[in-house]
Formats: sequence, C-alpha cells, structure tokens
Amino acid sequence: MTLIARLLTELVGTFLFFSVIALSGSAGPLAPVAIGAALMVMVYMGGHVSGAHYNPAVSFGVFLRRKLTATDLALYWITQLVAAALAFTFGYVVSGHAGGIHPGAHVVLGSAIAAEIAFTAALVLVVLNVAVTPETQGNSFYGLAIGSTVAAGAFVAGPISGGAFNPAVGFGATFASAIFAGGSWSDLWLYLVAPLVGAALAAGIHKVQGKGLALATGPPEGEPSPGAPPPVSTG
Repeated sequence: MTLIARLLTELVGTFLFFSVIALSGSAGPLAPVAIGAALMVMVYMGGHVSGAHYNPAVSFGVFLRRKLTATDLALYWITQLVAAALAFTFGYVVSGHAGGIHPGAHVVLGSAIAAEIAFTAALVLVVLNVAVTPETQGNSFYGLAIGSTVAAGAFVAGPISGGAFNPAVGFGATFASAIFAGGSWSDLWLYLVAPLVGAALAAGIHKVQGKGLALATGPPEGEPSPGAPPPVSTG
C-alpha cells in the first residue's frame, strides 16, 4: 500500500473510533461496549491497509518489534494526534460536551499509572500476537480480539485511570477540554507516558514469546525464526 493510503486510513479510522469515544458518555454504563465495538470495526476496516493502529502506543510497540520504520512511526503519530484533535472537537461540536480525561476521584496516582501501563500492555500484546505474528497471520478474529481487549480494560480500569490506553485519546480529550471548557493539561503526561511504557513492556514480552515458539516448533518453512529480527515493514 502507498504511504498516502496508509496515513489516510489511520486518519479516518482514528477519527471515527475517537468520535465514538468522545460521544460515548450518552451510552452510560455501556460506553465500553460502544468503544470496543467501534475499535473492532475500524480494525477490520483498515487492518489490511495501515495495520489499523489508531494508537501511538500500538505503533510504538510495532516499531519496537521492528515491523515499522522510524519515519513511518513519526508519521503515524502525527496523523493519530491530528485525528484525535479533530475527533474530540467534533464530539464537542455535536454534543456541547468536552469533559476531558482524568483519573477517578480519590484514586491514588500510582494506581492510575499502573492501570494505564497494564491495560495498554495487554492491548499491544494482543495486537502483536493476533495481527503481527507470522503464526497467526490471515486469521479472521483479530478485530474482535483487539476490540474486546479495549472494552474489557475500559470496564474495569476506566473508573481508576480514565481508561485511555492510548496517548492520542489522552491528547484529544485534554485538547478539547482545554480549548472549549477551560480544562487543565495537568494530567496529560499520564496518558502520554504510561501507555508508551506499557507498549515497551508488551514488545519485550512478545519478543520472548517469539523465541519460545521458535525453540518449541522451529521456524515455519520458508520463514525466519520469530525470534530473529524480522524485515522492516509497515505492520
């Protein structure tokens, strides 16, 4: 796929997915279901074109596994952040609400950081195993697995950390709140740093998993060992 096609897919997929997040307050306790479903269908929409990252942490994890070049990583990040700002602006325009994102009331900061790290690691690890690993390529369940991971995380960790698991979500929600509702940027660092730490953790686990698989089964015929450095691609 051309670079323009991949970036356009990231822009559109991120915008539509994040628009659901921005408007999910109307879904009440079922908001995580709406968010997970939105991610699932957008992954199916764009997975074969851009990898359907829609998340700088996912792109970072794929980069660390050497499936994305540094140049593409930077371009994906820029595209995802632009789409985030547009989506949460759209959410404010159509709903009049820009509540931002923050840890839950009376939640200890360490708990919020731990939740963001853990559930971002879970998301990136699932992406790496169902959408990047050669042994699972061509499966039909990757979108369902990825969307379900986010829905599960949002249900249990949303009240603790805000449930971003995505630096672009943190940026977009904070941007809209600051611009349209006089909100604070003070919590943004949490949603930038913790998900990237979680992505790095997931990439390390995936590397060990690949080495273990290679030792157990050997490389598939005609393919390098999963523990060996893979060729650079767009994921």
